[in-house]
Amino acid sequence: MLRAFLVALLIWLAPAAHAAPTEEMFAKLKAATEEAEAADVAADIWATWLESGSATVDLLMERAGMAEQAGDPDTARELLDRVILLKPDYPEAWHRRAGLFLTAENYPEAFRDLNEALKLEPRHFGAWLGMGVMLESLGGEKEALDSYRQALSIYPLMPQARFAADRLARQAEGQEL
Repeated sequence: MLRAFLVALLIWLAPAAHAAPTEEMFAKLKAATEEAEAADVAADIWATWLESGSATVDLLMERAGMAEQAGDPDTARELLDRVILLKPDYPEAWHRRAGLFLTAENYPEAFRDLNEALKLEPRHFGAWLGMGVMLESLGGEKEALDSYRQALSIYPLMPQARFAADRLARQAEGQEL
């Protein structure tokens, strides 16, 4: 009886596995020939990124998203700060907080968080896109173009990255519209 209780307690206390996209998912994303197909695969990848492996972290992430949608970025940031304290190896928390910093034009903090997200998940096409947006805002067109191209190397049909990369490539070649 005691043994069964201890086993159950250990299972309950054991951290849940963090979901991660599979290599197959990224291969399908790269091989997609239609934007809708790629968007579906990208949505599946995002869904795995949102599974932290912790019910507490998932709840805090959900509440942070609700706060952001309600126009309360301070509360959203406070919740994401807590998530990062609880699970510093969770790339999506860093990415989401970077988005808040980008919106507030707090580029040093956004840069730090995007770098951390990319260190933890180098295939995070959303973080590469965010990095490109930030670098472009700061006047680093060449570096922004590199970031957009990095996003496109992972998600070739990503509309935002394609449009931004095309626009910056035209500017670099002297064909600005």
